[in-house]
Amino acid sequence: MGAKFLFVLSLLVCIAEAHRQIQNKLFNVINYGARSDGNTDNSAAFLKAWSDACRWSGKGKATVLIPQGTYMLKEVVFSGPCNAWMNFHIEGLLKAPSDPYSFKNGDWINFRYVNKLTVGGGGILYGQGSSAWKTNDCKKNSNCRSLPITMKFDFITNGYVHDMHSIDSKQSHFVLFGCENMLLRGLKITAPKDSPNTDGIKIGMSKGINISSVNIGTGDDCIAMLSGTRNVRISDVFCGPGHGISVGSLGGNEGEEDIDDIVVKNCTFNGTSNGVRIKSWESQLKKTLVVSNFTYEDIVMNNVQNPIVIDQDYCSHPPCIKKGVSSVQISNVAYKNIRGSGNTKVAASFECSQNKPCQNIRMENINLWPSGHSKKLNNVCLFVKGATYGTQNPPSCIK
Repeated sequence: MGAKFLFVLSLLVCIAEAHRQIQNKLFNVINYGARSDGNTDNSAAFLKAWSDACRWSGKGKATVLIPQGTYMLKEVVFSGPCNAWMNFHIEGLLKAPSDPYSFKNGDWINFRYVNKLTVGGGGILYGQGSSAWKTNDCKKNSNCRSLPITMKFDFITNGYVHDMHSIDSKQSHFVLFGCENMLLRGLKITAPKDSPNTDGIKIGMSKGINISSVNIGTGDDCIAMLSGTRNVRISDVFCGPGHGISVGSLGGNEGEEDIDDIVVKNCTFNGTSNGVRIKSWESQLKKTLVVSNFTYEDIVMNNVQNPIVIDQDYCSHPPCIKKGVSSVQISNVAYKNIRGSGNTKVAASFECSQNKPCQNIRMENINLWPSGHSKKLNNVCLFVKGATYGTQNPPSCIK
């Protein structure tokens, strides 16, 4: 009996081990020549590990492992399609080149055309942005040179981005373009409040995006949603410092697409310049751009300059050339259970388009009080239609 039991046990162990090996395959960048000395360019090693993992035809996940250590990495593009579910597992610190002019394509780390992608692992992305911010002259120069994004996802389907700390990006930290069914969770994003254009998460032409349990303190929008963004769920985000959670700016160019079905819940804004904001340019387009079906709910404002904003007269760097009245139609926007403090004179500002007045703006249980030097908060309404329910402090101007 003992020998038979040991044989069966040994067989089960072998089967389990074989099953484990079939399900997952590890591609350690160290085995491809990567060095964690903080100085060696590891781009070739990382790309070779990715290439082998991408071609692997097993049934499970192909994991590109970056162990603990500090890895210098120049701009890289990790492209698909791939055979397996790709897992880019970062345990160490990835360090970008300090020279912003050493980048050719505008992105530091770029994932493209992958179905089933996981990126995370508790590691750090260090963008070394302080060396580049002084070269940003976009406030004065409309043809300014674009600085590199830390991590960009282009046309990724079924992705999970989790548990990373992005520090001092030269420009935006994380950007999604043309993506579908993406979950971003457990991220920490930091940059000084005066660092230019360092948006935390920027989304464009994407749908089915879920962002939760994220802490963002940066020099621009904590989260920005641009043309073609649909079906987004944002929850449990702490934003501060920064410019808040923004939609836009929109309507500046022909060919932009509608933004629809956005929900922002259980978020906190601390010392930000804006809370929840929708912004569009004064620009006449051939086709009306529709921004609709938004819900902002259970939001806390702590010493926020502009807690609630719709600005259809947006100008990022005055003086701006007006190209007509905004052609963006904003409708069906609900603000529910929003409370906290504002440090200017205005709690909610709705400066909508005379050409396309805001429609069905609903305010329910709003309680905002002054902080700082302001003794009283007011609301501003211009070309806005809607309704109010429950508590309204300060009194609503929507009729």
